[in-house]
Amino acid sequence: MAKEEKKKLTIYEKLSKIQQELKVPKEQFNKFANFKYRSQEDILEAVKPLLGDLVLTISDEPILIGARYYIQATARLTDDGVEYIVCKAYARESEIKKGMDDSQITGTASSYARKYALNGLFLIDDTNDIDSKNNEENEASESKKGDEVLASRLRIKIKNALFVEDLEALKQEIADAGSTLTKEQFQSVVDEAKKKKVKLEEEFSNIDETDYE
Repeated sequence: MAKEEKKKLTIYEKLSKIQQELKVPKEQFNKFANFKYRSQEDILEAVKPLLGDLVLTISDEPILIGARYYIQATARLTDDGVEYIVCKAYARESEIKKGMDDSQITGTASSYARKYALNGLFLIDDTNDIDSKNNEENEASESKKGDEVLASRLRIKIKNALFVEDLEALKQEIADAGSTLTKEQFQSVVDEAKKKKVKLEEEFSNIDETDYE
């Protein structure tokens, strides 16, 4: 009796097997922020022994979405040069990042995009990673451009307030502006309101009954 031929796995079955066996511990450590994380290199090093006859490639390119450039990373797993599975991820280039030149800004976005393309392909969950949270917070901060005209208008309203009650009436308008203004703009409005309140309270505390004629 001929030996039964071993069933060939499909690319999806091979990927599923890798996803179940792949372990990528967080061995990198950020001393400044005191947290552990895994890098793109860590993922690649851990997955290479599990690929077998599969070929993994990862690439990225800048693409324009709206008025901003994003880095689109593509992780591709190929079997027999024919079947393939693709996972894409995106990272937005910061307009300004302190201490970095343009090439470093692009490189940082590329690293994030490539890492999350690999995460998606191999089902690696990084949602609780502090580096992931920081990146999301940075992008959210960058997306808020602020409105200096609005901030200036609010400061003028505050300066023109005649009574403490006038300031109280502006509270909700100032709070609503928080969703539009940058942190610095919002703080300048709040500081102006506090300063004006102290001034008004001092002025009215100096009024005496003897001032009545």
